[in-house]
Amino acid sequence: MTRKIESKIVAYKVKSKDAIQEAPVQAVPEAPKLETMHEEMPRPEKLLGTTYKLKTPEHVSEHSLFITINDVVLNEGTDHELRRPFEIFINSKSLEHYQWIVALTRIISAVFRKGGDCTFLVEELRSVFDPKGGYWNKGKYVPSLIAEIGNVIEQHLMEIGMLKNPEMDEHQKAFLEAKRAENTAKEEVKEEEPVNTGFPPSATLCYKCHNKAVIVKDGCQTCLNCGDSKCG
Repeated sequence: MTRKIESKIVAYKVKSKDAIQEAPVQAVPEAPKLETMHEEMPRPEKLLGTTYKLKTPEHVSEHSLFITINDVVLNEGTDHELRRPFEIFINSKSLEHYQWIVALTRIISAVFRKGGDCTFLVEELRSVFDPKGGYWNKGKYVPSLIAEIGNVIEQHLMEIGMLKNPEMDEHQKAFLEAKRAENTAKEEVKEEEPVNTGFPPSATLCYKCHNKAVIVKDGCQTCLNCGDSKCG
């Protein structure tokens, strides 16, 4: 390390080897050992949990599903505090899907406890399609009940900070708002509509966000929900 001398040197002293050896060595503080998720981690006596109510059309499940995800807090009270999912439970009055629900929850819980990046579960579950066909729920197309469970897990991972909600820039938001306003003025809204999605009735399904929000403007298919466009 260099040091600028701003005044005259009036004296100097050279340290002997003995003085250097006798000088106390400053101990370097050890870095704190961070706690991480691993498959051998014992289950704590108390976990933080969130329960989500999943209501589906009657032909999919007669009764609602209640999805509970319990989280463990790592390095609590430090700057490295993290909240990570530890286990998942799915309960319902209906026993129709009991077997595969128990198997699914055990596998997902095992992936949670193994540690690492578990966000891939969302896309894996959302890629499952029901051979009998999907259904519409709150204006959004859901390919299967398993895919909707994946949507719930995605929502939870966003709440604890493992996933981020992708945001559009200001220009894209303004462009979509302008198109929404333009189409709202042209389209006639039905007096009695089962679900008010905020999109024109003539909009079609977007295969990226699964919302019925795709309109054709200037010869280009554009989604008014996520901004996906066939023209780039």
